[in-house]
Amino acid sequence: MSNTKIVVLHLKEIIYTVLFAGLGILLIILLIIMFVNKNSESSDSTTDAKYIPGVYNSTFVLNDTSLNLEVVLDKDHINSVRIVNIDDSITTMYPLVEPSLEKIADQLYNGTDINELQISKDSKYTENFLVNAIKATLAKAEPSSQIQ
Repeated sequence: MSNTKIVVLHLKEIIYTVLFAGLGILLIILLIIMFVNKNSESSDSTTDAKYIPGVYNSTFVLNDTSLNLEVVLDKDHINSVRIVNIDDSITTMYPLVEPSLEKIADQLYNGTDINELQISKDSKYTENFLVNAIKATLAKAEPSSQIQ
């Protein structure tokens, strides 16, 4: 006669075994993905970033009036450049400040480097003054200036 063995498996035990094995494999895969991405993202963000994203302010004085220059940055792009608290007396005494800042901002929004800006001959002193203020503000946002 043959030695046939009959194995009885309960359906409940099979379902639990497959379920726990699947969850275990899924957990191992998720842990591997989390740790691999964490290491690659931290190295990429510090080496590729031109600026640290955020809103940066600097103060400069024009005719005994303090003006705040605000620059909004992404990691590699300048989103906004504006003077926050400019009043009518400044715009009356220095009518080239706002148009010059708009010209500079348009060039920066289009991706022109701060050192390669086209300065017009009509308002070169005003534009140079504003470019220096923007450079001082951008210096605060450089990744090398921040201790990590």
